[in-house]
Amino acid sequence: MTSLFIVMLVLFVLSYKLFRDKESELLVQVEQLNKIREIEAALKGLEGKYFKFDPVNKRHELKVQTKFDPNSWVIKEADKKDLYAAGLTLKKIIDDIKQDQGVKYLVIIEGMAARDPYDPSFHIRQRDYGYQLSYNRALALLNLWQSRNINFDEKRFEVIIAGSGFYGTGRYKNKREYDNKRFLIQVIPKIGKIERTVVSTTP
Repeated sequence: MTSLFIVMLVLFVLSYKLFRDKESELLVQVEQLNKIREIEAALKGLEGKYFKFDPVNKRHELKVQTKFDPNSWVIKEADKKDLYAAGLTLKKIIDDIKQDQGVKYLVIIEGMAARDPYDPSFHIRQRDYGYQLSYNRALALLNLWQSRNINFDEKRFEVIIAGSGFYGTGRYKNKREYDNKRFLIQVIPKIGKIERTVVSTTP
């Protein structure tokens, strides 16, 4: 009888520990979800003159239509004013996001390129070139912002430059093909270790 009692006691202790561990894990997941929702709410402030939200792909598109020359990543003077203002808007919004321990952010600046409607196979033959071109356009935007003192705190934000070339999701098609000469912006929480909340079992 004593042995059975000991076995039952051990099983109870193990079960209780597993329950508490799972409870703590769920609490961390809830905190992470709340953080993501908080960031999404903050980023709604981007929507307006310079940015619009793409609900399908969960990202913001820069509304400033940059008039790149074919095969060029040089930003024209006529576009710089609005691109600078857009950068100021982005910086203000993300700087206002509450600082929490264990949370950093990826700021993804993605360039895109338009396909040649008169050469249907160009984007296939020149796939790698398209990636390089769109990457250089995204880099040109970051360089413009940095040249005008729009910088993101390296302790909180990791800036990623990307180029989706002639591909990527959410592309414009047919008559709007040339509108793919654009920038996409994503701010993604990079959640590390969040301290577990201690839950008391005493009333």
